[in-house]
Amino acid sequence: MARIRVLVVDDHRVFAESLAAALAAESDVEVAAAGSAPVALRRLERAAAEGRPFDVLLVDADLGGPPPPAGPPPQPDPGTSGGGTALVAAAHAARPGTRCVVLAECDDAPRATAALAAGACGWVAKDCSLSRLLAVVRGVLRDETHLSPTLLTGVLRELTAARRHRSESEHLVASLTPREREVLRCMVAGLGRKAVAERLFLSPHTVRTHMQNVLGKLGVHSTLAAVALARRAGVGPADPEPAS
Repeated sequence: MARIRVLVVDDHRVFAESLAAALAAESDVEVAAAGSAPVALRRLERAAAEGRPFDVLLVDADLGGPPPPAGPPPQPDPGTSGGGTALVAAAHAARPGTRCVVLAECDDAPRATAALAAGACGWVAKDCSLSRLLAVVRGVLRDETHLSPTLLTGVLRELTAARRHRSESEHLVASLTPREREVLRCMVAGLGRKAVAERLFLSPHTVRTHMQNVLGKLGVHSTLAAVALARRAGVGPADPEPAS
């Protein structure tokens, strides 16, 4: 019978080694430990290259520092440690077949929602029993998602709120004229007033008027808020100009 290969990622060495030793006592589990996101990603790649990929990644929610803000997971930088959710995103992108489970000190619905969006299969308390953790490890390999009942309720509430906010944002964006939507896409791309004017062959004064109209119709008071609302509505940045 093939053994389940597990990689424990936690920057608290004692915890990581203790958990790895406890899991390794199971006859069907093979365990390794890593103390940071960069080390974990390198081990994932090396194991895959050797034809012995890890099946499950157990990731500390607070890996590498304080918890990230709620919301969409940050784009991971494989060369740096960016927290548990960032590592989940990077690992899922590099090795989609590896299941990721987040180990956390407590339930946190916004962060759990972000972790699931990044590719995690579960959010489990660090102080859960070994039998519970083993059930999760084996369960995610059967494509199960593991959350406590209380956390599941919170995650569903987060998803419902996000869907409602997206619907409201889409409705506001739909109220813009075609030209205002072009201006908004330029704002999402990070272009300033002068650059937008050059891009759309308009005067800076006209662009300023369009930007003010966009903010007014979206009900926000800054470009940053307008860009955040646009992203919630699925508005992408303006296409880059072709090289001359």
